[in-house]
Amino acid sequence: MDPDGTVARQRSSLLLPRLLLVALLWSGLALGTFSLGSSPHQVLHDLLSERQLLEVEDLSLALLQGGRLGPLSLPPDLPDLDPECRELLLDFAHSSSELTGCLVRSARPVRLCQTCYLLFQQVANKMDNITRAVGNSSESHGCARSLLMADRMQIVVILSEFFNSTWQKANCANCLTNKSEELSNSTVYFLNLFNDTLTCFENNLQGSTHSVLQLRNYSEVCEKCREKYKTLSSLYSEMQKMNELENKAESGTHLCIDVEDAMNITRKLWSRTFNCSVPCSDTVPVIAVSVFILFLPVVFYLSSFLHSEQKKRKLILPKRLKSSTSFANIQENSN
Repeated sequence: MDPDGTVARQRSSLLLPRLLLVALLWSGLALGTFSLGSSPHQVLHDLLSERQLLEVEDLSLALLQGGRLGPLSLPPDLPDLDPECRELLLDFAHSSSELTGCLVRSARPVRLCQTCYLLFQQVANKMDNITRAVGNSSESHGCARSLLMADRMQIVVILSEFFNSTWQKANCANCLTNKSEELSNSTVYFLNLFNDTLTCFENNLQGSTHSVLQLRNYSEVCEKCREKYKTLSSLYSEMQKMNELENKAESGTHLCIDVEDAMNITRKLWSRTFNCSVPCSDTVPVIAVSVFILFLPVVFYLSSFLHSEQKKRKLILPKRLKSSTSFANIQENSN
């Protein structure tokens, strides 16, 4: 008689009632059979002895953690990843988790590019490690097939495409250097000006919150923060022009979402909340051109009138008058 088979049958015979007991216990808790005030651990203490309780807890942990239970474990011939492939998958999973958390935390206000660019590069490198063949080893090709093409869903590929699409839609490359190693100088300068402008808004609002009547009086903000706002707005316009010149072949190109969102926030605060305005520097030329266009009809009709008057002044002598004068001359000569 096989002792291993006997032990396995004994364990399975003990395991089944315990599994049923755990299932009944949790179903009873879900249906409200047991009292709501008692915890699952207290109910187990009431039903089981200390030794049985420890066995049930070990069994539950083993099931939750995917542990194998001797003869009841899955067959060893099921497909599984090599240690090298599993390490690549875990690295990609860890990097993807960090990048996802960073993207969500930086959603409002938008700080995707300046906060998450290092994590995005890390995910891209992990994906390259999976797709790139390391040397000529068959294991590397096997990892790529197992992780990227083994099933219909292709979860790793879907995640990688999602990250790339999000990064492109945010135009984060316009905020970084050519090698995407750090933020560009113009982006850093703009963000510093943006923070200075918000600080100016905040500092000049503190004195207007003592009275309810002064809550909507933002004249001090408009006066003291005007230059900072004009500098920030001018820099944003210059960055837009430079971006259009550098991307002539691409239609509808934008600055990175961090810069655009920062400028939108500042403009809404300045115009809608504080109701401030910046006088246009081109006001005099615009007024001059407008007045000139308005006076064009007057000049036209005046010149037409004067030209017609000059034609009226030119007199033409009639023919009879010419004949009478010539006849009088003839008579004088004959006398």
